[in-house]
Amino acid sequence: MNTKRILKPAYSVLSKIVGPQLYRLASRIANIPSPYTQRDLLKKAAGKTSLKSLLKMNRDWVPLPPYPDRAGWDKLLGSRKQIYINLGINRIGYEWKVIKATDYMEYVRSGNQQTMETPYNENIIALEQLFLAELAEGKGRFTDQIINGVMHLCEMTSWALSAHLWMQKAPGHLPNHKEHIIEMGTGNVASLLSWIHHFLREPLNQTNPIITERIRHEVQTRVLKPYMHTDNFFWMAFNLTPGMIVNNWNPWNNFYMLQCFLLMENNRRHLAKAVLRTMTSVDRFINYAPDDGACEEGIFYWQYAAGKLFDYLTLLHYATGGAISIFEQPVIKQMGEFVAKSYIGNGWMVNFADSTPRENIDADLVERFGNATGSTIMTEVASLLRKHAKPGAPGHVTDIFRRLQSLLPLSHSPASEPHVNQPYTWYSQTEICYLSNNAGFFLATKGGHNGESHNHNDVGSFILFINATPVFIDPGVGTYNRKTFGDERYSNWTMQSSHHNLPVINGAQQQVGFKHRATNVRFNRPEMSFTADIAQAYPPHAHVNKWIRKYKLTPNSLIITDTFQLNRARQPNRIIFMTYGKADISQAGTISLSANGVETFMTYDSNTFTPEIETLQLDDPRLRNAWGSTLHRIILTARTTTLHGHYTFMVSTTPPTGA
Repeated sequence: MNTKRILKPAYSVLSKIVGPQLYRLASRIANIPSPYTQRDLLKKAAGKTSLKSLLKMNRDWVPLPPYPDRAGWDKLLGSRKQIYINLGINRIGYEWKVIKATDYMEYVRSGNQQTMETPYNENIIALEQLFLAELAEGKGRFTDQIINGVMHLCEMTSWALSAHLWMQKAPGHLPNHKEHIIEMGTGNVASLLSWIHHFLREPLNQTNPIITERIRHEVQTRVLKPYMHTDNFFWMAFNLTPGMIVNNWNPWNNFYMLQCFLLMENNRRHLAKAVLRTMTSVDRFINYAPDDGACEEGIFYWQYAAGKLFDYLTLLHYATGGAISIFEQPVIKQMGEFVAKSYIGNGWMVNFADSTPRENIDADLVERFGNATGSTIMTEVASLLRKHAKPGAPGHVTDIFRRLQSLLPLSHSPASEPHVNQPYTWYSQTEICYLSNNAGFFLATKGGHNGESHNHNDVGSFILFINATPVFIDPGVGTYNRKTFGDERYSNWTMQSSHHNLPVINGAQQQVGFKHRATNVRFNRPEMSFTADIAQAYPPHAHVNKWIRKYKLTPNSLIITDTFQLNRARQPNRIIFMTYGKADISQAGTISLSANGVETFMTYDSNTFTPEIETLQLDDPRLRNAWGSTLHRIILTARTTTLHGHYTFMVSTTPPTGA
C-alpha cells in the first residue's frame, strides 16, 4: 500500500479545513523550524466590511490619465515624453521572435534556459516599449506593431518559462495546450496584455474588435479561471506541509493575478471573490515572514519578495481607495528596510544566497516603499541606488506595472556617498548580522540553516568590505540553468561551503537541509560580536562536536576566532577565505590583500597553518559582471591534526610589525 499517496490528499483536505494551524503542528512534530506567525494582516485590515462595497469598479482606481487625455499625458511625462517615443520608434520595424519547440527542449538537454528566455523577453520588452510610446504620443503610429505583438503572444501555446514547465502534469518539456499553469512568465504577459486592453481598448476596437476579444479570452482562459479553480499551485500556500517554504513566488504571482482581475473583471461579486482569494494567499506569505523582516532569499530576490509584496499592497490600496492598507505595520516596514540596511556603499550590496553584489535594484521601487512606510533610510538609499544604476530605459524592464508607476511624480531624497552604515543591524530570527565601525569596516555575518530558500550551504560565513571595497566576499550566484534548482544544485561551486569563508572539517563540507544549522547564535551589542556554533551544519563524517565561529569588530580591526572540538581527526582542518583583488602570501603569518587602493592584512599563526592561493577564473557572465575575471580562494591548512583547538585571525588595514 502506498502510504504517501493516501496521506498526501488526506493532509490536503485537512489543511483546507484546519488551515495553517495544521502546518505549524506538523512542523513541530517533524522538528522542522518554521517562522510562521498567523498575523493575517490583510484579513484584519478588511475587517467585517464587505469587500464588495470597498472595491472601485470599472478601473476607476488607475492613477494615470486615460489614453485620449493628451494634456494629462504631456503633463505627466514632461521632458521624458520623447524618450519613450524614441524607444517605440526603434521598435517599429521589430521582427517578432519565434520561440521554437527546441528552445524549450534545450532546458532539458543542456540546462540552458536562456535559449528560450532571450527571444521571449525581447518580444515582451518590444511590446512594452511600443505600448508606452503610444501612450506618450497618442497618434496611433505604433498601433499596428502593438497589434502584431499582442497577436503573436496570444498565439503562443503557453506563456510559462521553460524553467517552470516542471509544474505541468504532462511529461516531457514542451508547453501543453491542455494545461494552464500560473507562474511569473504567465502572469507578466497576462498583466501586460491587460494594461494594453485597458488603455487602448477603443483604438484597437476601431481596427478590429477581434483583438480585444482575443486578449480577454486568453487572459480569462490562461489566468483568471485557473487561479479561481485550483488550490494546487504550491506558491498559493493553501496546502502548507512541514518544511514548505513560502517564498517570492507567492507575492510575485498574486500581484500579477490581482492586476489582471482588477483590469479585466467587471462583475463586482466575482471581483470581490478573486481579490479576497489573493488576500488570503498573500497573508500566508506575510505570516511566513520573520518579524525581523530579513529576506533569507538574498538581496536579488528582495525585489520579488518584499518588493512584489509592496506592488501588491499598492494595487490593493488603489483598488479600495486606501480602505485596505497595511503599510503602517512594523513587519512591512522591516521587510522594506532590509534592502536599505544591506546597502554597503558605492553600489555594493550584501549578497548572501542567490544574489550578486551589484544587483540593479529598482531605486523608484525602494523610494515608493520608503515613502509608504515612512522609512527615511529607504528613501536615502534609493537616491544612492539611482546614482549607481546601470544605464538604460526609464523604469523597470519587463514589468509594466513598475514602468507605469515610474511615470508618477516622485520626490527624490538627497543623499551622497560615502554612505554611512548603521553601527549594527541584528536580524534575530533570520540570524543575519551587520556591523560597522568608524574605520570603514562593514561586516555581514550569518547563522541560519541550509534549508533556506535559495540556500548556499554557508552557515557561519561572512562578508567584509572596507571603505565600500570588497575584501572577503561571497561569490554569489552564476547564470541560472537547470542545475541551479535541480538535484545538481550543490555541484555548483558557488553553492558550496568550501567556496565560502568557512572551515572544511575532516575533508567535509556543509550539507543541505533544515537540520544543518547554526546553534547558540548570539549577537553581543556591547562587544560588537557575532557568535555561532556551526557544527550541526556539517555531516556526521565531519566528526565535529563543536565549532564556534566568532566575529568581533573592534574600532580598527576584525578578529575571527574558531574554537572547535572533534571526536575524530582524520584530516587536517582547512580554513577557507574567498577574496577580491590581489592576494599575497609571501610573508609568513600575513596575507596581504589589495583592491581599489585599499590595502588589508590578515594575520594568522604560521606555526599552525600552511597557506596557499587558488585563482578562480570566472567564465560565467553573471559572475564576471560582478567581480571581473578572477577571484582568489585562500586555503589555510593546519599543519597537524588535533581533536580540539583554537584559531585566531585578525584583519586590519595596518601592516603587522615586521611585514
